[in-house]
Amino acid sequence: MNLDLFAPEPSQGEWIEINGGRLYWAPAFFDPAESDRYFAALRQSLYWKQEAITLYGRQVMQPRLQSWCGDAQYRYSGLTMQPEPWTPELLTIKAACETASQSQFNSVLANLYRHGQDSMGWHQDNEPELGPQPVIASVTFGESRRFLLRHQRTAEKLEFQLGHGSLLVMAGKTQSNWAHSVPKTQQRSGERINLTYRWIFSK
Repeated sequence: MNLDLFAPEPSQGEWIEINGGRLYWAPAFFDPAESDRYFAALRQSLYWKQEAITLYGRQVMQPRLQSWCGDAQYRYSGLTMQPEPWTPELLTIKAACETASQSQFNSVLANLYRHGQDSMGWHQDNEPELGPQPVIASVTFGESRRFLLRHQRTAEKLEFQLGHGSLLVMAGKTQSNWAHSVPKTQQRSGERINLTYRWIFSK
């Protein structure tokens, strides 16, 4: 199902109840001028690097660049990420996402997709330090890319086109019941910055 057909008015969003989960979808959360400024600032100010992760018992390089910022370290797929400091842009975007999602965040994972072959495989954000029902706020600046959700039990799929200035929040039991991915594309694709805000619980 392609939920772009149910897009709300620009700069506004709506909560969508899905099978075993809850989403907040705002395809034009930031206006084009704001989005242009944020993309340029984040592209230059964040410390981008390519990390190796453990996948099926072997180490592979991630097909994208990343930057981890905020107040806590983060572990996933055998990788421990130490946080870089918040930037003014990241804090301003965070505040807007907190208002929309009615949640608080203390960290953000920034991903830089350089071209259509950079991708994100199927996974769930279900690490213990995220808590039992994590709220993940995903903001996109730059090139539009497909974002897929797949139900773990029924294999039902949902698709969003995450465009310049969009916000998608995954809440409730979404991370328990659904996996998500950003697939590769053979179409010509420019750079995309995706920010996923989250709360890390200290042990």
